[in-house]
Amino acid sequence: MIDSHCHLAAPEFSQDIDAVIQRANAAGVDRMICIGDTMEESERGVEIAEKYDQLFCTVGVHPHHAKDWKPDNLVRIEELVRAHPKVRAIGEIGLDYHYNFSPPDVQGAVFVSQVALARRLDLPIVVHCREAVEDVWAIVREYDDLRLVLHCCTETWDDVERFVQNGFFLSFTGIATYPKSEEIRNTIKRCPLDQLMIETDAPFLAPVPHRGKRNEPAFVVEVAKCVAEIKGVSLEEIDRVTTKNAERFFGM
Repeated sequence: MIDSHCHLAAPEFSQDIDAVIQRANAAGVDRMICIGDTMEESERGVEIAEKYDQLFCTVGVHPHHAKDWKPDNLVRIEELVRAHPKVRAIGEIGLDYHYNFSPPDVQGAVFVSQVALARRLDLPIVVHCREAVEDVWAIVREYDDLRLVLHCCTETWDDVERFVQNGFFLSFTGIATYPKSEEIRNTIKRCPLDQLMIETDAPFLAPVPHRGKRNEPAFVVEVAKCVAEIKGVSLEEIDRVTTKNAERFFGM
């Protein structure tokens, strides 16, 4: 099983990452994608991925941090990609109009610049979208060569059906296990299995029965169980298909 999105370079894992990875392996999670959301965590993610055979990584700047963007970031991101084969995507990039920690116009400019870099480097993108689905769509629909996953998908099926029809992936977290997440479960039900991935977004969004604790990659099994129940298939089938999808998307 693959946790397709976890923030192992975050401070929450600085003291016990060896144990976290061991617990993931014991739970049957044999690979993890360590996600970058600042330049500092992108650099740290590369270091971690190169230390552990089970880890791959992404590099990029999250919309929350777009306000801190520097012109030479694109150069550094490209350097990391070219120097480190374990970098498999640009991300986490996108738009977030819920918190607006960075001005929307700045978020948009930083997002577009990183999309352009990903296309030039022939890499997929890991997209954060919160209360910004129309603007994200307006940007990504312009390209017919883009490989994209909407990470931590919480949108309604009506909002994301067009992404799926365009060949993009949807990835789901432990939020799907929460009692009030019926809309997310409906989106999972409608999403084709061959365009679906699972993730933890650790250390955030721990699934039931771990809700309220620090999330970690071992808990992605609970997301898989939830998806299996919604889809009416075995856990083994969800493991097989989502692993294949992540391998295809990230080129592993």
